[in-house]
Amino acid sequence: MRGLIPRLPRRDHPALVHAPFLVVLAIVAGGMVRIAQYHWREGAALIALALVVAAALRAVLPSERTGPLVIRGRLVDVLCYAALGVMILLVALTITGGPFH
Repeated sequence: MRGLIPRLPRRDHPALVHAPFLVVLAIVAGGMVRIAQYHWREGAALIALALVVAAALRAVLPSERTGPLVIRGRLVDVLCYAALGVMILLVALTITGGPFH
């Protein structure tokens, strides 16, 4: 009987498709709150973490499930998200002094 019933294409709920993007946005929002509280290093580190999370989600989830995280091809997206996240983290960790110290 199982083979006689046609399978309809799977349509994910829009909230599920945008869930990875919402996770990344939530981390960025946390980083922006920390920056607004004058903890700019922690805020920048959270934004860097959000980009690394975006890279990981883009690497492991299919394109149909990553919503707005898809910009280019998978490899380009993963490399760009990860590289930008690492660069922001390095800048946040290596700058000393300045008006925000």
